[in-house]
Amino acid sequence: MGKVTKIPRPTIERLALYSRPLEAFQESGTPIISSEKIADLCGVNPAQVRKDLAYFGEFGVRGVGYDVKDLLREIKRILATDRTWRLCIVGMGNLGSALALNENFRKRGYHFVAAFDSDPAKAGMKHPCGLKIEPIGKIRDLVKTLKIEIGVITTPPGKAQRVADLLMDAGIRAILNFAPIQIRAPECCVVENVDFTLKLENLVYHLHKSS
Repeated sequence: MGKVTKIPRPTIERLALYSRPLEAFQESGTPIISSEKIADLCGVNPAQVRKDLAYFGEFGVRGVGYDVKDLLREIKRILATDRTWRLCIVGMGNLGSALALNENFRKRGYHFVAAFDSDPAKAGMKHPCGLKIEPIGKIRDLVKTLKIEIGVITTPPGKAQRVADLLMDAGIRAILNFAPIQIRAPECCVVENVDFTLKLENLVYHLHKSS
């Protein structure tokens, strides 16, 4: 059996980045794109584009470029974004509501099929996105019934870990966490922490340094 190559995490992140201009070019009917063009639009260098793609096979023709439709299809297959995913969101405050209403999720195959909140006053309410807000206590049953695969957390930080534990106990193995706290999870569960303040601190650091 051949040695399995471990794909660097940044490569996976860049593949998702490459798919954006490919989608635009496919919609415009452009048949061929070069690594130089992809690199320019994504803010990397052409050699990096070719190296990232080389982890997964031979793509394109030297001196000609990549078939836009074929390359996009392969990247979506690699990233498993060529199918729909069923999500739930926990925490229906301002951020949770905004995410649930964001059409870009559904456009990319991420479908919110359940919404939860710990506020008893919200239980049973129908959200503008079309989902009925359920109490936290129904997470386990609905995750199994609705075959939910990914959990999104938009709760206050003090509640995020408990919610993550409830999701994982229900069988969720992938969590996107918007609460400004690092979620603890076993190796079998993948967690992506999105802290907007960290991004802002990076921005103000560079802004201050440049001034």
